[in-house]
Amino acid sequence: MNESIEIEYKTMLTQQEYHQLINYYQLNSSQFVTQTNLYFDTLDYQLKEKNMGLRIRFLDSRAEVTLKIPQKVGLLEVTDKITQSDVDKAIKTEQFPKDTQRVSHVLLSEAIKPDDLRLIGSLVTKRAELDISEGKLAIDENWYQNQHDYELELEVQDSGRQKSDFFALLNYFSIPYRPAMNKIVRAVTLRK
Repeated sequence: MNESIEIEYKTMLTQQEYHQLINYYQLNSSQFVTQTNLYFDTLDYQLKEKNMGLRIRFLDSRAEVTLKIPQKVGLLEVTDKITQSDVDKAIKTEQFPKDTQRVSHVLLSEAIKPDDLRLIGSLVTKRAELDISEGKLAIDENWYQNQHDYELELEVQDSGRQKSDFFALLNYFSIPYRPAMNKIVRAVTLRK
């Protein structure tokens, strides 16, 4: 389990801009990983009401549960590792796994019962991450609800001048800023 503050800036990309970035950073298929995100909330959207997000993210060799909680700056991420069998059961039952110690504790402290959580959406991402001088850059291709899109994220350590760095990066590549809804919002909005 760990806790960290996430501060990130993001923009939607066109397919052409996505390939421009792949070419510029000389990324190849071995540098991409595919991850699946499963999103959970109560039937009456208690997490959404608190602007919180809850997901299971799994890759070939690992899986984790992350609860995102808004802070004054960024999001507090509370994460527990889970097993692939927990993931399989969550997919089959569409219910949140029971063996998440820290995440379940925080949910209960927010008066949200883990047993009330249901699968509300999913999204698959093919992602390449690299460290650049501005922070950690993620170049994503996403699939959800018969949708397909591209996104650029820059994760930084603090919110000071890095926002201007993000816009300078976009300017360098001649990429206009296009606000990106969070992945959970995109995955769930079209499901209803």
